[in-house]
Order: sequence, then structure tokens, then C-alpha cells
Amino acid sequence: MKERGASTGVTRKMIRVFSAGAGVGFLAGAFVACAVVWQYGNVVGSRAANRAYPPATPPVVERFTGGGIDDAGDGVLETEPRPTATMGEPAPVVTPPPAAEPVVGAPPAAELDDRDLVIPVQGIKPDQLTRTFSDRRGGGRSHEAIDIIAPMNTPVLAVEGGTVARLFYSKAGGVTVYQFDPSERFCYYYAHLDHYAEGLREGQPLRKGQVIGYVGVSGNAPKNTPHLHFAVFRLTDAKRWWEGTPLDPYDILK
Repeated sequence: MKERGASTGVTRKMIRVFSAGAGVGFLAGAFVACAVVWQYGNVVGSRAANRAYPPATPPVVERFTGGGIDDAGDGVLETEPRPTATMGEPAPVVTPPPAAEPVVGAPPAAELDDRDLVIPVQGIKPDQLTRTFSDRRGGGRSHEAIDIIAPMNTPVLAVEGGTVARLFYSKAGGVTVYQFDPSERFCYYYAHLDHYAEGLREGQPLRKGQVIGYVGVSGNAPKNTPHLHFAVFRLTDAKRWWEGTPLDPYDILK
């Protein structure tokens, strides 16, 4: 009887230990299950949130407008899209300025067409003239004048009335005369003279056809080719005898 009672006591102790272990295992399993469910919920919730709230608008891309090497423009760095109006207001209407009225004027030499200028070398006829205005000279420069071939000491004539603006000697032009026309809007240039007419002086009034000098080879003229280098130019507002816009004398004298 004592052995059976002892056995029963041991059995009861084993049951209690087993029950306690089962309870701890159950609690541990439940905790793990809860952790798994919580983690899964976070993942699902995060994905759902991403679907419901998309990321912010992508950053604006900058572009360069104008200012290219071959393009006209101010080279302004701007953003795209570019707003055309303030929120709630209509886009501004830009009205281009009216086109400027075209300015139509007579060619610079047209005023001289009616003056009946004389050929500045005595005895030379219009059909003996040759156009040399655009001929190239040393250093690639343009001639911008007419060369009138004639024997040495042939009289050189004032093409019209006016005033002796300057008597000048230069390395290139040699013995030269600058003459203003009566309106002082044009200047006539006579170069490579052998010498001046007797008594010629600066400021002297001239009449059309008056002898002012003689054909020569002074300056850089070829020594075996005497000629008159004759140029015409429209003066600037400053009216400097050395400054102006060159005109082709061939068209004026023909």
C-alpha cells in the first residue's frame, strides 16, 4: 500500500510539471505568432500606403534656351514647365511692337548726278574711263577711286565749284588736293600730282574746270605710268577732309 501511494504521488508531480511546460510552450507559441502577424501587417500596410500616397512630383528639369553658338537668344536658364499666368488669372497677352516704317532714301551719289561734273583731266573723254573702284591694292585694300591715265603735266581740273579744303603731301598719294563741294557734303580728292597750279592755296574758292594741278607720278604711283588718282566721298557730320564714305567716281563722271 505504501509503494502504491508513493507511485501515485510521483505521477501527480509529473502531471503538474507537464502541465506547466505545456502552458509555457503555449504562451511562447502565441507570442511568436503575434510577432509574425505584426510584421506581416507592417509590410502589407507599407505597401498599401505606398499605393495610396505616391511619391512627390519628380524634380523639374532645367533647359537652356537660346544663346547657342549659332542661334540668336539671350541664353536665359529657365525651368520647365514655365508658368504663363498667376493662379486664377488669365495668361498675359503680349502684343508685338509695330514694325518700323522702312526708310527709303536716295543713294549717296544720286545728288551728284545732276551736277554735270567735268572729267578732272583735260582732254579725257568719258569713253576713255575705266572702272577701278573695287580693284585690290597692296595689303588687300580696295582702291576706292578711279585712275585716269594721261601724259605727264596734263592739267588737272576742278570737277565743279567749291573750296580747297586741304593741300597735302603723303607717302602714298604724293602731292594731293582735297576739295569740298559748294554744299560741303562731298569731298573730291586729287592725288599723284606733279605739282600744284600757281597760287593755289587752302581755303581758296574754285570754279568748275579751273586748273588746280598737273598729272604726275608722286607718291606710290608707278614712275612709268603718270595718272590722276581721283576719289569722291560723302563727308561725315564732322566735315573732316580725310573722313567719309567712298563713292565710285566712274558712275559719277560717266
